[in-house]
Amino acid sequence: MEWLSAENIVAVGTAVLGVVASGVMVWYERRVPRRKRIGYRVQMDNPIGDDVRSGRANVRLGLFDADMDDATLVLLRVENDGSQSIDRDDYTGPEPHGLTAVFTDRTIRGVSVTQPTDIDHLMDHFTAQRGFGYEDNRLRIPRVPLNPGDYYKLLVLLSGGDVGAEIRLRGGIRDGEVHPNRSATPDDKAPVFSPPARIFTGLLTLSVLALAGIVVFRDGNPIECEQGQLTVIGSTAFEPVISTLANQYEGKCAGADIDVEARGSEAGVAELAALADRSKSSARSVIAFSDGPLGDRLGLKGKKVALSVFTLVVNDGIDLGPDGLSLQQVRDIYKGRYKRWGEVLPGTDKATADLPIVLVSRSDSSGTRQVFQDRVLGQWEQAQSTSLDCRPPRGTATAVTRCELPGTGDVLDKVADQPGALGYSELGVAARHKGVRTVPLDGDRANVDEIERGDSAYPYRDIEYAYTYGAAPLDSLTAGFLAYLDKESSRQVIRTQGHLPCGTPVGLKLCGEDAGPASSSPSGGAPSGGV
Repeated sequence: MEWLSAENIVAVGTAVLGVVASGVMVWYERRVPRRKRIGYRVQMDNPIGDDVRSGRANVRLGLFDADMDDATLVLLRVENDGSQSIDRDDYTGPEPHGLTAVFTDRTIRGVSVTQPTDIDHLMDHFTAQRGFGYEDNRLRIPRVPLNPGDYYKLLVLLSGGDVGAEIRLRGGIRDGEVHPNRSATPDDKAPVFSPPARIFTGLLTLSVLALAGIVVFRDGNPIECEQGQLTVIGSTAFEPVISTLANQYEGKCAGADIDVEARGSEAGVAELAALADRSKSSARSVIAFSDGPLGDRLGLKGKKVALSVFTLVVNDGIDLGPDGLSLQQVRDIYKGRYKRWGEVLPGTDKATADLPIVLVSRSDSSGTRQVFQDRVLGQWEQAQSTSLDCRPPRGTATAVTRCELPGTGDVLDKVADQPGALGYSELGVAARHKGVRTVPLDGDRANVDEIERGDSAYPYRDIEYAYTYGAAPLDSLTAGFLAYLDKESSRQVIRTQGHLPCGTPVGLKLCGEDAGPASSSPSGGAPSGGV
């Protein structure tokens, strides 16, 4: 499990952000909108007479006024449920009083006011001089200062109406509002925040936590774990990806043994085809990775894994500028028309101009070389080596120095060591190698992001295939490892190594565009050496 992969970091970061956003919503709901707010709640609306037209049944004990047979009692709680204190001057109405309680279709007969036991100043404001009084169905409530959390209660005796008829509290608060609250019991506290906010916050928190859990833990699915032995051969350019994924798979799945032996794409698919002729059962435990569709002509079954991007590389002492080389210049160099860099780069400094061109190539079994021939040269690369140690002869150069090395790492090491050297490599490995520079072609850089966005026509790229002898049995380690290549964590490894996974929507399109039949020879040329 790659706990620190970019995907997991993004997922966990999203979850943290969601939880923080939920907390911010709680704070916003409690603090910002409620800076100055007066809330009111009807905590009781009960009949106390015999002739109430509707409402709950009641039982009375004691003496009641004969004219009050349709009487009701209402307990109204008025509270500061905001975050700031409310002063007398914060009430905005033109009347001396601050608020008006309206009891629809009923007549007020009497009012009793109570305050909490820990507050002793509220009653001083309930005087006639400050507007306290009632008339018909309207109760005038004075401009009562309230600190956050302060409240008072009004017990109102009414007649002539229905239990449950509308009760409204009217008035205005500067930079605030007067609003109804809901409560089923007399002394319930106001809700921490509104029901819609509670629902939104809960759903958001659950969603982001579920996202993090799915992304982080889904690769632990044991269904794809298989035991046994598997040999992976072929592409040296794709070897860093396969070695990483093989180690991860072995770490996840006890009993899985994956041996990676990268010896070149064409050598790998040829070895698999030859093994199938000798022992079909043994061949089913081998996967051959190939730069390009080299195994198609051998009757092997191919799976598109990634779009691999390759690059020419020069010794760090050669500065080709932002445009690099044109395709024609590259073709002329490999045809031997240029002997020194001054012929390619007129006007360059003398030290660079005098450097002999040294072509460091891969062997003819290399898929990287095959793609280079197909996509860049358009013909066979000359196979004859003129130097075993990749060093030019002393004196005047009469021909381009050429050498061949077995692996991608060998090429990069030699280009970095030899002044004037030019070679080619898989992009991800080359970009991390010291002493070399990648070479743009016709102004297009070897850049995975630009290719993915469709901003680049960079030609030196091809599909990475995983070849097997027929369809792998579903319960085999071969099938399990092939399925593992499609996991999201595996795609992330492929991407970080400089390739584009074919399993993504963009990758499917690019892999479809770049796929083509394997050619027995590049267009426009004839072989000058074995491939």
